[in-house]
Amino acid sequence: MKEKIINHIKKFNELKLLVIGDVMLDHYILGDVSRISPEAPVPVVDIQKESLLLGGAANVANNIISLGANAMLTGVIGKDDTGAQFSEILKKHGISDYILRSDKRPTTIKTRIIARQQQLVRFDRELKKKLYEEEKTTLIDILNNLKNNISGIVVSDYAKGVICTEIMTLLLNFSKRLKIPVFIDPKPKNIEYYKGATVITPNQHEAEMISGITINDTASLFQASMKIKESLDVEAVLITRGPEGMSLFKDNKIYTIPTMAKEVFDVTGAGDTSIASFALGYVSGLDFLSSVILSNIAAGIVVSKLGTGIVTFNELTKALNEMDFSNFMVEGKGLHE
Repeated sequence: MKEKIINHIKKFNELKLLVIGDVMLDHYILGDVSRISPEAPVPVVDIQKESLLLGGAANVANNIISLGANAMLTGVIGKDDTGAQFSEILKKHGISDYILRSDKRPTTIKTRIIARQQQLVRFDRELKKKLYEEEKTTLIDILNNLKNNISGIVVSDYAKGVICTEIMTLLLNFSKRLKIPVFIDPKPKNIEYYKGATVITPNQHEAEMISGITINDTASLFQASMKIKESLDVEAVLITRGPEGMSLFKDNKIYTIPTMAKEVFDVTGAGDTSIASFALGYVSGLDFLSSVILSNIAAGIVVSKLGTGIVTFNELTKALNEMDFSNFMVEGKGLHE
């Protein structure tokens, strides 16, 4: 299995994925706390470092690039200073920029203040509103010009307004005509948009919300996964479960892969890494289960980093080479097994 996965990740540089969804900047303010403010019972943070990182769908694209593949990113930002900074970072990372600049909404930015490795507060500046008709029309035109150059589509939905019925209908039509997969990182409120996709990748809480079933054992995990698969007519359901690893529902069986994380430092962006690596694995020719194993290894690397992290091709290759697959077996379980 190790040799098979390594041989496939060497093909990543031949792949190009379209990433569409809600893009944002993650703004980190790092500092130290040594006293409480005399003005209010709050800590005083002495700022030592600031950084701007790609977030949301942009972080998915950044992970694809860092793993050696090609990414075309589309979404919506504002015609503001934050949007200008966002564009510069895309250029710096080599992400193909097909972003719509709109004068009707701000660029989403999330500011986190962290002291002594502890997040104290987060500020979100954003507009959670569906696209205006002219924005939607322009975005559809952009997508129509990209459809023939892609190996697969990743939808990163943060429910900020980009993903809607018209956009998803267009993407799913692309998938059928071009015979390429569509991978969905969902939001439960938009669940009706995703019918007919290839794979949906909710976390456990999202899976419970989508299915209406509380997951507390293998039987409830099976039932929730089966309900999601049948209601959305997808080929597979991949549920990310934090310390419990990942569970893949395919061919009426559940396959659970334990977490590969050695140390969990920051889970921010782990879902972006998971879907990026899973999509690349599958598009490169790996089967669903091998793609999940690859994704789990990548996620285990990224949660050991502070901030919205990415995994590089070299890090992933190193982790694969060091991993002992001799006793690594994952068996699928049916409902009554």
